[in-house]
Amino acid sequence: MIISVASGKGGTGKTTVAVNMALSLEGGIQLLDCDVQEPNDHLFFKMNSYEEKRIYSPTPRVNTELCDRCGKCAEVCQFNAIAVLPNKIMIFDQLCHSCGLCSIVCPRKAIIEESREIGVIRMAEQNNIRLVYGVLNLEEPVAGRLIRAVKDEIKEGKDVIIDCPPGTSCPVIESVYGSDFCILVTEPTPFGLHSLKLMVDMLREIKIPFGVLVNRTGIGDTRVYEYCRNEDIPILLEIPYDRRIAELYSRGIPFAVEMKEWKPKFQELFQNIKVMVGK
Repeated sequence: MIISVASGKGGTGKTTVAVNMALSLEGGIQLLDCDVQEPNDHLFFKMNSYEEKRIYSPTPRVNTELCDRCGKCAEVCQFNAIAVLPNKIMIFDQLCHSCGLCSIVCPRKAIIEESREIGVIRMAEQNNIRLVYGVLNLEEPVAGRLIRAVKDEIKEGKDVIIDCPPGTSCPVIESVYGSDFCILVTEPTPFGLHSLKLMVDMLREIKIPFGVLVNRTGIGDTRVYEYCRNEDIPILLEIPYDRRIAELYSRGIPFAVEMKEWKPKFQELFQNIKVMVGK
């Protein structure tokens, strides 16, 4: 089973939920950190070494001897990564999504693709948890290909937890796509409700089942609960606004490790999701 953990905004507790759930489950678990622009799951694991793999993206290059600057490549590019000028063609690498369409439509076969490094993925195992995370190069704005590379490391036969980037943009869709279930982490505040609604709309559009986990209960108001009740969205678990949880987090310690009463709660959460998706 593949469970993704997502939220419409940053700071709601996606990493807290993903890491503590992975540490609470018995047996082999794969934890994938797909927030490749700022991964932090690895900070909670004291792993001595990682296997590292460099990831490359095919990027178009123009053979100026063959090119007649007809402009068809720029016409079909949906990301404005190609500009045809009177005397040359400009390729904007950071806008390119490596779809390959420009090389396909070029009538003179003047476009070839070269590999360009976009980041790395790192893998390690500890206590039956296999951690995989990506690190996107600083100058790269497009994270999708690196996220796919992280997900390509999923091995058959073990359950998977995916820690998604925040928001509802392309990297989030790339991360949750293919999941059996998505845990939406929110907080009981107006901002939390607004971002939750965005995520609900997105997941309904791509037809991934989901439920809500309310973090930092005790702050804000009850509108998140009212929304979930009106929309028939299950509340999977509540995590209180607790000083001890915050202190452990600030020291890089998952609270389920120190607060043993939480492990059965995350185990029950996982089993309930299995029942909901029929796994």
